[in-house]
Amino acid sequence: MPLSRRHILGCGAAGAVFALAPSHRAAAARANFPINDPDWISFKSRFVTADGRVVDTGNNGISHSEGQSYGMLFALTFGDQASFDLIKGWTAKNLSRPTDALHIWRYQPNQKNPTPDDNNATDGDLVIAMALSRAATLWGRADDGNQARAIAQAIRQKLIVNAGTRLVLLPGVNGFQRKSEIIVNLSYNNFVAFRELAVIDPSPLWQVLGLDALSLIEAARFGRWQLPPDWLAVPLHGGTATIASGWPPLCSYDAIRVPLNLVWGQNLPSAVAASFEDFWATGAHYQPAWANLKTNAVSTYAAAGGLVAVRDITGATSPQLGLPVLPQVQQCTDYYSSALALLSRIAWAEGYGGG
Repeated sequence: MPLSRRHILGCGAAGAVFALAPSHRAAAARANFPINDPDWISFKSRFVTADGRVVDTGNNGISHSEGQSYGMLFALTFGDQASFDLIKGWTAKNLSRPTDALHIWRYQPNQKNPTPDDNNATDGDLVIAMALSRAATLWGRADDGNQARAIAQAIRQKLIVNAGTRLVLLPGVNGFQRKSEIIVNLSYNNFVAFRELAVIDPSPLWQVLGLDALSLIEAARFGRWQLPPDWLAVPLHGGTATIASGWPPLCSYDAIRVPLNLVWGQNLPSAVAASFEDFWATGAHYQPAWANLKTNAVSTYAAAGGLVAVRDITGATSPQLGLPVLPQVQQCTDYYSSALALLSRIAWAEGYGGG
């Protein structure tokens, strides 16, 4: 789908809060945690195999490009080059797509063909590229930088498309472009990755994508608490975005990354923060894990520790108040909750200069 002149030259109302260049605090905070940090030791010992596969223990032990990307980012952030290389190597060996620099989204162990679906997952590719780019800088490795650039170019060429008056990010190369709409996942918009990939793949599209993603997040909120859905349908030819059909109408385990990414990128709109805080304040005896955006029902069980960590950094975005006490990885029961807890620490450190 060709990109319009508006999207090559345009700017959005959110430009006041989305800046392309990373902040000096973010640059200073990278790889600034000790290698023997208890959170990283716990994550690595529980979820990373000896050959570098990151195991999703809450999802039948599969692996996916998202988990591999987080493992690479965590290893780099904690200065663990040996683990970074193991995870990178497993990812390249098992998830590389033969047709481009992107990665197969899911690996199913103990199957004759563990990767029957060669579609990618764009959130994983963004963070893999970002981690490789950071590794190239931190450890002086040109090959990592070249690979990061190739992934960034593939994302820009294949996964940034027009939807109405906006640029949007396709969740994968295949399956998300319908006749009259495009299905997007707002939590895939990683603003820090957009900024850093724009450095290694210079193009105005990265900034416009960030501007448009911010405006879409602010506009596409639903239900009693005005929350973003996990999956959103954006009309191709103008009109209002709606909750995507074919998925439950929830704000849950995908959408929880929306405020996390906004804190990380230092561009959390006050209205979005207030919506999440209003939702979280409804739990008198427990913190709900999700909300149904059509019925306003909430989960009957409490949110796991990683979701609580996102809540805590979303509601405490004043550097003067310091980092809130976040749930530890040791307190989280599965891979995804543990990953959210670690991501929340990193988001706070890079977004607000905390430790």
